[in-house]
Amino acid sequence: MGRERREVHGSVAYNTVDDRYFERRGLRRYAGFWSLWALGVGAVVSGRFFGWNVGLAPGGFGFGEMATALAIVALMYLCLCFSIAEMSAALPYTGGAYSFARTALGPWVGFVTGLAECIEYIFTPAVIVVVIGGYGGAAVNAILGIDVAAPIWWLVFYVIFVGINIAGVAATFRVAVVLTLLALGVLAVFWISAAFHFSWELALSAYDRGNSRGLPMDRMGIAQALPFVIWFYLAIEHLPLAAEETRRPARIMPRALLWGILTLILASFLTLLLYSGNAAGGWAAAGDSYVPLHLGLGIGFGIIVGGGIGAAALVLAMPAGLVAGFHAIIFAYSRRIYSLSRAGYLPRWLSLTPRSTRTPHLALIAGAVVGYAAALLLAFGEKAGVSVGKELLNMAVFGAVIAYIMQMVSFIRLRQRYPDLYRPYLSPLGSLGAAIAGIIACAVLVFLFINADYDGLGIYACGIFFAVGLLYFALIGRKRLVSSPEENYALQLEEEESR
Repeated sequence: MGRERREVHGSVAYNTVDDRYFERRGLRRYAGFWSLWALGVGAVVSGRFFGWNVGLAPGGFGFGEMATALAIVALMYLCLCFSIAEMSAALPYTGGAYSFARTALGPWVGFVTGLAECIEYIFTPAVIVVVIGGYGGAAVNAILGIDVAAPIWWLVFYVIFVGINIAGVAATFRVAVVLTLLALGVLAVFWISAAFHFSWELALSAYDRGNSRGLPMDRMGIAQALPFVIWFYLAIEHLPLAAEETRRPARIMPRALLWGILTLILASFLTLLLYSGNAAGGWAAAGDSYVPLHLGLGIGFGIIVGGGIGAAALVLAMPAGLVAGFHAIIFAYSRRIYSLSRAGYLPRWLSLTPRSTRTPHLALIAGAVVGYAAALLLAFGEKAGVSVGKELLNMAVFGAVIAYIMQMVSFIRLRQRYPDLYRPYLSPLGSLGAAIAGIIACAVLVFLFINADYDGLGIYACGIFFAVGLLYFALIGRKRLVSSPEENYALQLEEEESR
């Protein structure tokens, strides 16, 4: 490649690279509307199987509090998706959120936003794989009567689904469609079965779980439930990361985002309402369980009594949504690492894509190693009373809300700074919608810190992650930037603005 020349822009420097640099980092366009919709819904559908139920632990929240919090968070995600739909059509690059923030607020803010999404997308699959291990262990125990160590399950699933993603974008999207439809089918069975045994009396009861909170609602309970119900929608916003692998992204991306969030809003309210009306006696147990829908079916209307093949079959069916989410968010973290690496924010070798598959195989492996290591590290904490699932969930939500705040600030700033920017899609909610989403995200962040159910270990781990990333960028990354598509477009706009 020869000796690179450096061009300084403020506190960062861009290095010249030849055409071969981008040839070795090419992607392949494949996805249409249904592929994107399935990837978006699939990434989030796991939130109906696990995550939100942590708020039901002893001392947790009643149906009224959870439902109200869910409505608030649904509003946040609806506003968020409208805003992201506009930005993704105007800036159709793999950088996604990092690209939005970079264009609106500069490279440092762009990197912080990308780093927050690294936390979200690397640790979300780690949460999910821990839960998959719970389901797999329960099924094998029911069928064979033996226990398999949870870390073995985690390793097996990482190897399988990182392998599928490495195989190529066509395989990734085809598997996403199949898994998403299967997961929605499992949920439909649960909803229909639950509807036949639904009781409003159970749903609206003031559940006594140590603090007797429920209806009438406790305002602080609603606020503290926000970080838990966010799991119903976490990661739908990753779709713009597939922009350079989508046919006609400016047209298809907004449609896939908006139809995806509408699908998820409907599914979230059905799950919470029908679960609460069928498993009142099991709420406390469900809060600490990795298999809440399993418990909901068993406690609510007696489908599961003890072990046996029937119980094992149900447990085997339940992970469909978890596996769909695991698979889709592996795609998300790889493209997040890839785009930051291609632009030089992270080591450049992470963005290499073999000509045969055109997938960022090294980014896929690196993210899996970090996620698996985090799960193993926190697993040792269980001996000291630390819940692996809860702490990883805490880390994922923390990274997500930071990224949401930065994206909504970016949306407002882009409209102010570049009012004439070509926008193939316009959010009907405008800057007001972005402000609403940003304010709710700030509230979630505040209540994540003050929630007594968390001991702060996950937050401290995120702080270390941010500190290491920022230190790397300050010492190395900012001097090795490359004019990737995201960076090149941002630089062009800045040049035009300065004239």
